[in-house]
Amino acid sequence: MSADTATDTLPAFRFRQSRKTRLLWALCVLLLVSFLLAVGSGAVAIAPLQVLSILAAQVGLELPWEYARREEIVLMAIRLPRAILAIQVGAGLAISGAALQGLFRNPLADPALIGVSAGAALAAVSMIVFGSLIAASVRFLPGAYLLPLAAFAGGLAATWLVYRIANRNGRTDVATMLLAGVAVNAITTAAIGLLIFVSTDQQLRDLNFWLLGGLGGKTWHEILPATFFITVAAGALSLFSRHLNALLLGESEAVHLGFNIEQTKRMIVILVALTTGASVAVTGIIGFVGLVVPHLVRLLIGPDHRTLMPASMLLGAAILLLADLGARTVVLPAELPVGILTSCIGGPFFLWLLLRRPAGGGW
Repeated sequence: MSADTATDTLPAFRFRQSRKTRLLWALCVLLLVSFLLAVGSGAVAIAPLQVLSILAAQVGLELPWEYARREEIVLMAIRLPRAILAIQVGAGLAISGAALQGLFRNPLADPALIGVSAGAALAAVSMIVFGSLIAASVRFLPGAYLLPLAAFAGGLAATWLVYRIANRNGRTDVATMLLAGVAVNAITTAAIGLLIFVSTDQQLRDLNFWLLGGLGGKTWHEILPATFFITVAAGALSLFSRHLNALLLGESEAVHLGFNIEQTKRMIVILVALTTGASVAVTGIIGFVGLVVPHLVRLLIGPDHRTLMPASMLLGAAILLLADLGARTVVLPAELPVGILTSCIGGPFFLWLLLRRPAGGGW
């Protein structure tokens, strides 16, 4: 490359970098605004400045904006746990989708589409129906951790099964992967139906609402175990951005660049299963976040996972906050399960992706 060519490409590189930086800052602002809207909207309205005052008071700071005791109770006991959970689950599902799309090198890869969510759901439903028997045999684990661990195991088993079926002669066939995901989803749906059939009336009511996906009624005690698993796994996934960038060139090229591809695949599968399993355990099945969010970010800033993964986490958290806000307010005084709302948005988006697919079958 000549000196003149290098000089010409330098401004373009700086423009791309500044664009990525601006996007990350814009997503941070969007997340902050979404958070303030989510915790401030409802039957008891709390102004943004009052929200800041209440949160500051929890750490011993005093801000000049006054608030009532009722507003503090509503924020700290009801809305803040729900908002924190939405941020964690939205970010976790989004980075899981980005990691799977990079691993399989296909924009249609998603924890729900390839069976991860269904496997986690089957294990979680089994824990709900047979929880008393299982808890009696594993007394060394706190009860709050049994459901996330079971969902993680189910998600890991489903992911590994789909991956092994799609992997032929060291290469991952995308069409086979998607078809295997459809088969796993069908099998787990049948198994979940059987468990629902043998469940009690109380379990049936819990399962019906849980399978639709929702963030309502969660307390700090319920969300802390899942938050721990999601935070650790999502943080670890972000460390694989360079590995996923290398995989975009192909597995052979990534090996020549010095990456241990098989170890990378195993770690990503385990971390995605842990993130998705913990999310499904506490919120039920919330579809299409892992599909829509990474693809939107990729359309804006390209496939570089060093920016794609943190940007997906920010956008996923903001979108799930706004989706939950809509679910709480669109059918007042009732509450719409947030999984229905995300599916209403994600389903048409998935069809749009299919319609954009070239006639030759490539992406």
